[in-house]
Amino acid sequence: MKTLMLGNEAVARGLFEAGCSFISSYPGTPSTEITECAALYKEMYAEWAPNEKVAMEAAFGASLAGKRSFCAMKHVGLNVAADPLFTIGYTGVNGGMVIGVADDAGMHSSQNEQDSRHYARASKIPMLEPSDSAEALAFTKLAYDLSEEFDTPVFIKMCTRVAHSQSIVEPSSRIEVSKTYEKTPQKYIMMPGNAKLRHPIVEARTRKLIAWAETCEINRVEAGADRSMGIITSSTSYQYVKEVCGDKYPVLKLGMIWPLPEKKIIDFAKSVDTLVIVEELDSFIENHCRQLGLDCIGKEKFSCIGEFSQNLVAEKLGVDTVAGTKLDAAIPPRPPVMCAGCPHRGLFYTLAKNKVTALGDIGCYTLGAVPPLAALDTTICMGASISGLHGFTKAGGADEKKAVAVIGDSTFMHSGMTGLVNMAYNESNGTVIIVDNSITGMTGHQQNPTTGFNLKGDPCTKIDLESFCRAIGIRRVRVVDPYDLKQCDEAIKEETAADEPSVIISRRPCALLKYVKHKKPIIADPNKCVGCKACMKIGCPAISISGGKATIDNTLCTGCGVCAQLCKLDALQAAKEV
Repeated sequence: MKTLMLGNEAVARGLFEAGCSFISSYPGTPSTEITECAALYKEMYAEWAPNEKVAMEAAFGASLAGKRSFCAMKHVGLNVAADPLFTIGYTGVNGGMVIGVADDAGMHSSQNEQDSRHYARASKIPMLEPSDSAEALAFTKLAYDLSEEFDTPVFIKMCTRVAHSQSIVEPSSRIEVSKTYEKTPQKYIMMPGNAKLRHPIVEARTRKLIAWAETCEINRVEAGADRSMGIITSSTSYQYVKEVCGDKYPVLKLGMIWPLPEKKIIDFAKSVDTLVIVEELDSFIENHCRQLGLDCIGKEKFSCIGEFSQNLVAEKLGVDTVAGTKLDAAIPPRPPVMCAGCPHRGLFYTLAKNKVTALGDIGCYTLGAVPPLAALDTTICMGASISGLHGFTKAGGADEKKAVAVIGDSTFMHSGMTGLVNMAYNESNGTVIIVDNSITGMTGHQQNPTTGFNLKGDPCTKIDLESFCRAIGIRRVRVVDPYDLKQCDEAIKEETAADEPSVIISRRPCALLKYVKHKKPIIADPNKCVGCKACMKIGCPAISISGGKATIDNTLCTGCGVCAQLCKLDALQAAKEV
């Protein structure tokens, strides 16, 4: 029966139908829902791994055992998994192995615009790129067949618009696939002697895949009456092209984005007067065409920056724009802010007040960089805050008594712990602040090794952060409540003054967790408020100024009381006290 599915949901359905048995991922927008949806199928084991490298290695282990396996990540997560990726490309697989990667053109929730297609070419691993949910399901199943036929992992590359849009799919039943493991040292032990023998096999595999790409159904030519222009495209760009052009111009729609066909592209180019390449981000298809000696129009018209849209494609192709409506009035900007009651707010206020240099990390706490708090100095990648703090203080970038790293509990487990080992081993004097909100907040409340629950919500081993930090050599470890500004201030002053590395664990559950019970909203007393705006310094969205006086939106306020601690006139009080 046909049904609507998100692209990510369709990938999960494809995993189920293909007989996948093992899934290990790290959450990252826009890939997260693939694993969350897959976990709903009891026939497949699914887990959150501490990071993407572990997830890929675990998926390879399951493949080695003879089971079809999968791991998923966002584009920057593929950087973390790159080490095993390139070598698994040499070893090949036993059971089929598929790697899901989701790019975030437009940087809706990412620190860069990265084109994952380059990883496919560099690692010599084939990549399929669906353009809607139906293809997401079909390509996932096809990927397993290719993986086992050509003895290789296979990429499924999603993007934000395909991952998070709905289209019609037609689900079918599951098949069961399993192989036996046979000890094959020369295939799987990549010491130099064996690796040298595997490289020619990889190159031969690529040539076979190119031959497959020439005739496969997922690389198809769609006829058009007007041959003055022919368009080569893929993924969501294909949808934009078809929406603005319909069947007017011939289109070569590429479903396998690496390796790319050669003869098929050359023949298509010969059949049209002008060849145009429509692709988001880098000139990946365009460069391939130019290497084939073809003249084409690409990035001189279509930018390598940001997402495309229907109207942008229409404008660049010189066709009529798509009809639509928009507001005449300009919409005021709404920069992202931490939620009302966010446990990170009190800590960041204290850091800003003490004029501390704070190296930040990846998570919702990155919003501590936004005014009025403006408490962070850097954000690079997962785990970089701690390693960066070590280098910053060792190099004398600032008074080492005034520098800290701020990292979340999930990010610490992902890649921050090795940085802390480095600080202990090489004896930094910096202070690491782990903002423990008891969940992986930014990607939608996924569990992690510090929460005590697994992907399915079942109780599991809980990593004790205090014990862990002490075990790796940090002697100064203390826990604070970020709602208590005095306690935070004392901890930051004392720990940054210490002549050894230290850890502050700022512990308070995320205010949006369903099980968190809030206090009664704070009430602003207009008779006591003098309009000093001290309460506005924390940037809480529940607080505003009206008529020169502070007001509290009781539909947003969680009663955390941080604002009340800033008011010297007691104009902000808990409801029961007024």
